[in-house]
Parts: sequence; C-alpha cells; structure tokens
Amino acid sequence: MTAPGADPLDRLDRLDPLDGLDRLDRLDGLDPRDPLDAYAAELAAALHGPARAKARLVEEIRGGLADTADAHAERGGPYPDAIRAAVREFGTVEELVPSCQRELTLAQARHTARAVALTAPFLIACWYLAVAPAADPTGAVPRTAQLLAAHLAGVAIGAALLSAATLAVTGTLARRLPTPPRLPLLVAWTGTTAGVAMAVTTLALAVASALATNWPLLACAGALAAASHAVVATSARACRRCARLPVSRTARTA
Repeated sequence: MTAPGADPLDRLDRLDPLDGLDRLDRLDGLDPRDPLDAYAAELAAALHGPARAKARLVEEIRGGLADTADAHAERGGPYPDAIRAAVREFGTVEELVPSCQRELTLAQARHTARAVALTAPFLIACWYLAVAPAADPTGAVPRTAQLLAAHLAGVAIGAALLSAATLAVTGTLARRLPTPPRLPLLVAWTGTTAGVAMAVTTLALAVASALATNWPLLACAGALAAASHAVVATSARACRRCARLPVSRTARTA
C-alpha cells in the first residue's frame, strides 16, 4: 500500500526495469523505464485473470492515463507534473485494482463456463460409448463402469446447463440483471467438479478398454476425457484463485 503523502510517480520511478518486464507478463510495447508503462506494469502484476483480457484492460488504462497526461501537459508545465496529475485523477494502482479485478474475475468465470460448456458434451459422448451395446457386444465391460459413466454424464449435463446459464447472465442479460457476487466462485467449483468427473471418466474408460473387445474406441474416448479434464481443471483452478481475491462491487468508470 502507498504511504500517506507518498508521490505515486516517485514510487513508480523506483521500480526495477527488469522486474517490471517480468511482472508485466511480457505485454508488448511497454517500456518499464517510462513512468506510464511502469504504472501499467505494476497494475498488471497486481491483477489475475485471462491473459488477453488482462492485457486489453491494462492497455486501455495505460492509454487513458497517457491521454489525460497529455491533456494536462497542453495546459503548460513539465510533463512529469502532468503525469502526477493524471495519476491523481485516475487513482493509484491500489485504488484501481479492486474494480479492475472484478472485471477480470467475471472474465475468468466466463472463460471457465465456456470451457465446461464446450467439453461437457465430450464427456456425455464418452458415457454413450461406455454404455452403448455396440461398444461391447460380448458384455466384457463391467457393469460398474457403465453405471459410473452414467452418473458422471449426469454431472456433465448439470455442469453444462449451469455454465450456459452463467454465460447468459454475464453476457446479454448482464445489462438487465445484476451479476450475483458469488457466481464466479460457483462457476469455479462447478468447473472443479466437472474436471474431477472427467478425470474419473478417464480412469473408468481406461479400465473398461482393457477388458472390452472394442477397446480402441474406448481408449480414444478415455484420451478425449483426459484432454477435456486438462482444459477444464486448469481454467477452474484459475477461476478459484480469482474468486478469492477482493473485488469492488462497483464497475470501473475511469
């Protein structure tokens, strides 16, 4: 946190240029030796969310800060003073982080919901391959594997429906209805549950493929479930991290 009376520009000037490059997640076109870019670097380091959404948000704020500094500079006076005035008008990094993180948390929730909505049908397809008679005409696939696949398919259907609702609430309906504050956390744990279901499906299909006569088909289904698990689990983990961060209930207006 910034100490009372501290000059934000002086604090930015003390940033290590090389450290700024790492903390900026390598956003292109930013020079950490420039006070405006150093401000953007510090902001990027404090935020968590989808890389593209974060880069776009930071660039938007950096551009607005530059325009404000240019407007102050046109009125006369040194450019460093214009940057200080722009920072005071925009707010310090600590002041912007909560509202910016809110946007990125919602973006991460949408990313996770989209991942679940797109991969859940594959889990249902894997369930179909496990229970379809054509998959194992001799009955070698254990009945328990079929029952497990059926239960996991139910999990996939529920997760897909919730994900579709999340995309609607945070998309077109967001202009009419307020976004529930707990929605990102709900999406995070929905994605986590779907990821676990995909992992269990992978294991079940691996066991079933070892006993089935039509094992290549079940092996392919297991590989598909494993790939889906990797996508969903990674996004859900990032969503859980974002959902635990403090955010502002008021959207950013700067």
